[in-house]
Amino acid sequence: MTALTAEALGVRVLSMDELRTMTPQWQAVSYSEAGARKVLILRDGRNVHWLVMVDFADAATETWGRRRCARLRVALPELAAVGEEDLLALLAQHEHGLRAMDVVEPGSAAGDVEEVAAVITLAALENETSAVVRLVNSTLYDGLKLNASDIHLECDPQGLRILYRLDGVLVPITEMPGLEMADQVISRIKVMAELDIAERRVPQDGRFKVRVGEREVDFRVSVMPSVFGEDAVLRLLDRKALAEEGQGLTLDKLGLSHDLVKAARRLAHKPHGMLLVTGPTGSGKTTTLYATICEIHTGRDKIVTIEDPVEYRLPRVLQIPVNEKKGLTFARGLRSILRHDPDKIMVGEIRDNETAQIAVQAALTGHLVLTTVHANNVLDVLGRFLHMGVDGYSLASALNGILAQRLLRINCDHCTQAATPDQDLLEDLGLASSRTRGWNFLEGKGCGHCRGTGYKGRRAVAEVLVLDDELRELIAQRAPASVIKQAATRAGWMSLTDCALGCAARGETTLAEVARVAG
Repeated sequence: MTALTAEALGVRVLSMDELRTMTPQWQAVSYSEAGARKVLILRDGRNVHWLVMVDFADAATETWGRRRCARLRVALPELAAVGEEDLLALLAQHEHGLRAMDVVEPGSAAGDVEEVAAVITLAALENETSAVVRLVNSTLYDGLKLNASDIHLECDPQGLRILYRLDGVLVPITEMPGLEMADQVISRIKVMAELDIAERRVPQDGRFKVRVGEREVDFRVSVMPSVFGEDAVLRLLDRKALAEEGQGLTLDKLGLSHDLVKAARRLAHKPHGMLLVTGPTGSGKTTTLYATICEIHTGRDKIVTIEDPVEYRLPRVLQIPVNEKKGLTFARGLRSILRHDPDKIMVGEIRDNETAQIAVQAALTGHLVLTTVHANNVLDVLGRFLHMGVDGYSLASALNGILAQRLLRINCDHCTQAATPDQDLLEDLGLASSRTRGWNFLEGKGCGHCRGTGYKGRRAVAEVLVLDDELRELIAQRAPASVIKQAATRAGWMSLTDCALGCAARGETTLAEVARVAG
């Protein structure tokens, strides 16, 4: 393309003098790629980024260049044309200094910056010509807008079903007829997550990142084969929203009762030992640990976390992301953390015997260890650790307390009304009519604010077990769970179900929601 053609199309042509005043961004486009593709990304003195191309009419190369600009957190660089001789001359000027970096993978010097798979805006959705790309991007955009925690793409004989997990419950959104469309949508997701689109017989896991407005959103992808094709589940991680939510986070803001907050705070301020938070996936365990760290972080202690992934950015806290591909597991990271002179340690999750053993030893050697483990209640946690081979005496000595929690949907403020409890449900929950006398039974009838569900928002409910001498002796002796439960009850322990029933008694939620969450 000639300079006259470029100017006629409204594309600026940069001269050699202008090119010399700009700084090449090698972390986005390497020296070898620039020479092969005849494209370069430059930054001028006003911190404006330019996508410079010899063939500025090559749409595919332009798209590739804009995706590389995303590594610099630049979504819309200025487009400019350059003569091929000028570009090669500029590269020759930098050849001496960059010859040793010619073999370096792009972005490796910048800490493996993850490339943005897509930039989604309403204007881009309207102008997108591919029906598959438009459907996928619209699904991601709407899921983020509705604060969905997960997006489910399910294939059945009729085609594709799209569901969002809102407030912990799956909500059907739309159905797209045709198995061919379903296959193309799943393939598009696999391309974005850099998975093998030809492999359809085994599960695959990956991740990708998109930019929606000013937000960068991570999606963790799980693709599973089924009899009708493949299903995909996308877990949303909106870092900006989490950062905003994490500002000023305290235990009081979780919605727990005053007594539970008081007990959790007392455990968190212990100088050493272990505080375990347990519950199913998506029950808010990590948020509780972050709130705990925010409360105990005075700046006088060294706090180190190892997480998968790092969800909140905590100021003045060393946060280490797990990287299985590089060999950085929870166990290996925790072992290294102990050599880093920490005072308080947060382990995102205990998954295996090795991690459990190291965490217990850390708690016994003067560190405060905050961690999570998957179990149904505080008593199951004890059995889980013993099953992983942890010595009962060591566990009893290290453990300060256990907090088991769930997230309970609360009634919508706009459509809540008085309700009569279902007698069968009362019997299932073991509630006698005398016990429910004076309870304020309310439920939402469904409106536009709650999408017809009757619920809007969630709050945490929990049970806390604080270990005393009697409980430590029973754990060390591997006493039956029934005996430990009796001792815990004598020590003032209240079950999670009773805590949830208290919310129903105050009209904050329904008995049906208590039965769904707490059993």
